[in-house]
Amino acid sequence: MSWYQSGREIVSRGRFFFAKAWMGGLQLTTGRGIYVQDHNEAGSMQRSIYLRPIGFIPNGGKASEEEVWGGMPLAGGPLAFTALEIIERNGARVERRMTGLSEFFERDWGRHTLPASDLFEALGTPRSRIGGLSMDRPRIMGIVNVTPDSFSDGGQHDTVQAAVDHALKLADEGADILDIGGESTRPGSDAVAVDDELKRVLPVLEALRDKTDKLISVDTRKAKVMRLAAEAGADILNDVSALTYDPDALRTAAETGLPVMLMHAIGDPKTMNDNPVYDDVVIDVFDFLERRIHACEAVGIPRSKLIVDPGIGFAKLLHHNVAVLSAMSLYHALGVPVLLGASRKKLIGQLCNVDVARERVPGSIAAALSSVAQGVQIVRVHDVAATRQAIAVWMAALFGDERALAEPIR
Repeated sequence: MSWYQSGREIVSRGRFFFAKAWMGGLQLTTGRGIYVQDHNEAGSMQRSIYLRPIGFIPNGGKASEEEVWGGMPLAGGPLAFTALEIIERNGARVERRMTGLSEFFERDWGRHTLPASDLFEALGTPRSRIGGLSMDRPRIMGIVNVTPDSFSDGGQHDTVQAAVDHALKLADEGADILDIGGESTRPGSDAVAVDDELKRVLPVLEALRDKTDKLISVDTRKAKVMRLAAEAGADILNDVSALTYDPDALRTAAETGLPVMLMHAIGDPKTMNDNPVYDDVVIDVFDFLERRIHACEAVGIPRSKLIVDPGIGFAKLLHHNVAVLSAMSLYHALGVPVLLGASRKKLIGQLCNVDVARERVPGSIAAALSSVAQGVQIVRVHDVAATRQAIAVWMAALFGDERALAEPIR
């Protein structure tokens, strides 16, 4: 049986669960497909079951008809998963357990049948291209901070020419996306006026647009910057507030028609890390991102144009960040590409006793490899050349074949 045929069989079995539960008369709410959700004390919606793929093996894309199928291709990428972590939330109690795929399908999931089927189907569905860029292998987003106060490289690229030169250097080093930001949102930072942000970002974007065919994203929370950046040729919008900071951002993002990156954060950058509190940070982040996906779909932004980022370092202390890093594969169940942004961040300094951000490159590469080894599609980094080299070696080692670097994975 081929891997593709096996994947179709899995989906068909999931749809059987779906029909069986429907005939059983379950009371359900609608979302991407059909979800079973509960209200928490704050009145927001949250899931009661989550699926995290684990037990990764290479997804070669081919198998003989006689070969026994042993894994499910993950999101159309280079990995397949052979098992799942089942996470169940019942009020304040959260239970986790591991299960093989056969056991997953043999069990009677009761009221969890439909949401489990829906989540599983999302895990196996190949991701849509983003701005024409395929999501079938790890992609690198290079950071271009046009700010005087960013935590790692503030002031180094805060002139138009310096920023353009740096962006072109990152493109030459192998960045697939160039991310231009004119407002630092590091913990403790102050908001930047719209006009000041525009003066920083637009000249760089306009100059770059004529010099590279790489995708260009604009890192902003403000609707006016989004609109003018789109008019100037931006390919992607990257909002660390997941379109919640500016009341007009959701509508404006929809009107641009551009793909949007939605990052998890709570509160304002000035105070977000003072005392963040979660019931369970890994699944609370999932719930937040799922709600933001639904909000985007409600205004006409299709899921095929969305990317999620769990927001390492944003409203999270060290133990929160490490927990999210260890469970990055969970966010594939949202059905969209997943982005990691951990480059040179404070958690690396805390773990390794490295105070200077520029000296955290080895830890940044470790975080990136940990996440691409869980199927994450995009890593946002300062050090493109080093990250690209590390991912290339990882992919060659994964497949045992250097041709995997040049040929499509599927």
